[in-house]
Amino acid sequence: MTTSTRSRGRLIAASLGALVLLALVALGAWLAASSTAGSGRQESTVAIRDFMFSPASLVVAVGTRVTWKNFDGEPHTIRSIDDSFRSGALDPNDSFSHRFNKPGTYRYACSIHPQMVATIVVR
Repeated sequence: MTTSTRSRGRLIAASLGALVLLALVALGAWLAASSTAGSGRQESTVAIRDFMFSPASLVVAVGTRVTWKNFDGEPHTIRSIDDSFRSGALDPNDSFSHRFNKPGTYRYACSIHPQMVATIVVR
């Protein structure tokens, strides 16, 4: 086998490896998208950081599960103004989730720090 043939073989093997890797990445992305879209379920995240909810206003579709994650060094809560959902105290790195199955505007705050307010609009 000549040096040229070996080099060509290595190039083909590397190309095939890259194609397989790309195919696996594409398949994983397709499976993730189809499992969320196919179930009609969506997910969204609200970060709790610097004594604020981020985003402070969020628009989601009916059926969306919203997860709040506490990135602060202090505990926080999530409590809707109409009391339709509420969490316990979330220590740093804790999270809380709620699925919004009805359209409407949901205002919420932190019970511990009432200046922390935000809104979720479900359409």
